[in-house]
Amino acid sequence: MKRHEFLKELHKVTANRNYLEIGVNDGRSLRLSRVPSIAIDPAFKVVTEIRCDVHLVKATSDDFFARANPLAHLKGGRHPVRNLRRGRSPVGHWRRTTLDLSFIDGMHLFEYALRDFINVEKYSDWASVIVFDDMLPRNTDEAARDRHTGAWTGDVYKLREILARHRPDLVTVLVDTQPTGQLVVFGADPHNTVLRDRYDEIVAEYDVPDPQKVPETILDRTGAVRPEALLGASFWRPLARARNIGVRRSRGWEPLRRALEDLTGR
Repeated sequence: MKRHEFLKELHKVTANRNYLEIGVNDGRSLRLSRVPSIAIDPAFKVVTEIRCDVHLVKATSDDFFARANPLAHLKGGRHPVRNLRRGRSPVGHWRRTTLDLSFIDGMHLFEYALRDFINVEKYSDWASVIVFDDMLPRNTDEAARDRHTGAWTGDVYKLREILARHRPDLVTVLVDTQPTGQLVVFGADPHNTVLRDRYDEIVAEYDVPDPQKVPETILDRTGAVRPEALLGASFWRPLARARNIGVRRSRGWEPLRRALEDLTGR
């Protein structure tokens, strides 16, 4: 299954109410959205019809997330929590909009993708779905930090190991889509600051000169699940329902984690 076919089906099974995309390019992935969306790219050149309510942002993702209320386009970005007992909305008590589905396909260097994840996670929760593109380079040339090929993944494949080492609370699912795979992340925690706190340390360790030493497990796609298997999993409908009615992490996350671990064989 090709990556855009997978993304199209992912929009369906997640039943997402909103969508955020980093790295618009010509709009081929953005055109799949049918819900209120935010799309960020400093040099987008959309050449296809977009069929959703979209806020196209011509900026770097770092600059976008530095805004006071970056998700303002999605139902106001944040809204007051109603005091059900008194029927009032207390001043200063706000609930931020939570991202249902996010797609990270910006600059193909791991430190940029890591910052994108840190920023996206602040507006996500355990029921959110976050997708990285280009996680399975087919050779070391494609994985180079200094691009010298037509097809280029860069070294964003390192995010799988980084998340496994520093955020074992997350569940990551490597998906065998064509041409260069994707990584789907579950269990986001907007209160977790580990990646932000360790960012400089992580960059110092993983920023190495070309040629990159791409693990054989990445080149061989070891452990990558078939996209059809993930899309056909039984947890999607309960996940969407739990998200929509506001089930707390303490009640919803463990059943989802177990289902994901069964799917990936961990």
